[in-house]
Amino acid sequence: MNIKTQVSVIQGAAGAIEIATDLPKTADAGAQPASRGVAVIAHPHPLFGGTLDNKVVQTLARAFTQCGWTAVRFNFRGVGRTAGMHDEGRGELDDMLSVVAHASSSGPLCLAGFSFGAFVTTHAVERLHGSRTIEKLALIGTSVSRSAAAPIDADLHGRTLVVHGEQDDTVELSAVMDWARPQALPVTVVPGAGHFFHGQLPLLKSLMVRHLTSSSD
Repeated sequence: MNIKTQVSVIQGAAGAIEIATDLPKTADAGAQPASRGVAVIAHPHPLFGGTLDNKVVQTLARAFTQCGWTAVRFNFRGVGRTAGMHDEGRGELDDMLSVVAHASSSGPLCLAGFSFGAFVTTHAVERLHGSRTIEKLALIGTSVSRSAAAPIDADLHGRTLVVHGEQDDTVELSAVMDWARPQALPVTVVPGAGHFFHGQLPLLKSLMVRHLTSSSD
């Protein structure tokens, strides 16, 4: 965790939700950086060690802050200082929506998630689309096998980055392609990468930065 990370607790449907906030980077030492908006990032499966400190989640946060966004990570219920028990995605969706409402009641918003967190993020997008503009969306190693990930509205495809490892043995690439194919949603495949992108995190960050700095039109 960045030494400048601000850790706090907010109230959600099941009680406390622990959040970690990283401010955008600035070239001027001591200057308060202006933020382009807020990016809310969801972590992998709580029952398999997923937390807001996951390396992929932190890599996404660093990409966002490098590109001028305030990055907000949070622990799903039952993890760290977050109250409640694992709820197979239902309560976790409520958690994510609570964090979004707290961190960004209005203004520019990005959403991102890794693995189970990406699964939850697809449902958050489905819930928010039409009421909030989502500037950028990133889905990494999206879990589509245990439960059905929500489709991404065609209007958001140009703002969406889907990344998957070629050799992911947790969520098979073929399953993600089966989810993406009916939507004609592009998937970026990282050759040789596994689920956690070991040795490939710099590449993942580079893909994220390129996505965040590209035009959505």
